[in-house]
Amino acid sequence: MATTTDTLPVDPLPAGRPRRLSEGARPPGSITDRLFRWLALLAGLLVLAILALIAISTTGKALPWFRDQGLFHAVFADDWDPAKGHLGAGALLYGTLLVGVIAMVFAVPISVGIALFVTEVCPRFARRPIIYVIDLLAAIPSVVFGLWMLNSFSQPTLRDAYNWISDATSGVPILKDLTASPAQNGLSYMTAGLVVGVMVTPIVTSLVREVFATCPPAQKEAALALGATRWEMIRGAVFPHSRSGIVAASMIGLGRALGETIAVALVVGGSPNLSEKLFGSGQTMAGIIPNEFGEASGTHRAALIGLGVVLFVVTIAVGMVARAVVAHADRRKGIR
Repeated sequence: MATTTDTLPVDPLPAGRPRRLSEGARPPGSITDRLFRWLALLAGLLVLAILALIAISTTGKALPWFRDQGLFHAVFADDWDPAKGHLGAGALLYGTLLVGVIAMVFAVPISVGIALFVTEVCPRFARRPIIYVIDLLAAIPSVVFGLWMLNSFSQPTLRDAYNWISDATSGVPILKDLTASPAQNGLSYMTAGLVVGVMVTPIVTSLVREVFATCPPAQKEAALALGATRWEMIRGAVFPHSRSGIVAASMIGLGRALGETIAVALVVGGSPNLSEKLFGSGQTMAGIIPNEFGEASGTHRAALIGLGVVLFVVTIAVGMVARAVVAHADRRKGIR
């Protein structure tokens, strides 16, 4: 017996299924994606081109200094005396690094503490105002910090504080040499380091706070569920997850501290001599450029431009070290 079946019309393209492109047709949005890719590549190359142009221009103008003094002598010799034709920048390089280290020793613990308070302890209603204040401090010009340090901490106050510390550590080995013979006007490496530390603190705090905020809540909740206290949770869950980010934020802050100019020029003291005394007068590469550039000429001006080249190289080296440390930490955690 023959049977018949009713056949329903079949839609050749069910709803929701994308239509097949005809041969040679471009997918939708391909031109936009390609344009965006080329614009992003152009932006990245533009940054490299600007850095290369800065390096080539400044190095070309600093060549008379390198030729006259010799590369090693120009960078590492301790004999900066333009009146006698001696232009060794070793003491200035030392002062730059010393001020940066003092600033980071002061800024990093405070920044980490503020970031922990904002992300883990602070009540919700007060969190946003504190973040706004931190971001506002990061935008204050450096000259304001320098003038604030000069006016708020008068020279007798700084001198008395440094003398008290020097007397208190006079019997401690190594420390007695670092704190001996404080400057009578209070302007010193330590003063410059404290000012730069205050300036760097908001920047490092903002970066570290963002790093702490990326810690997965599940890790913190798991630690608390196992009976950990809040500090044990921070030490066991937040710090291991954020270690590489803290290092990167600190290196960014160090790069900012090394290049600080006006605030350091106001409070460092202005003595271009190599000295291990933290409370003694000194000078930095960034600080001496605005002080002497207006009256410099010839090889002296080339030397000041060369200090900018050296500072540029040091800043790039700090960034590369930061990147290497972060990459090493990521490899240890199995991220890459």
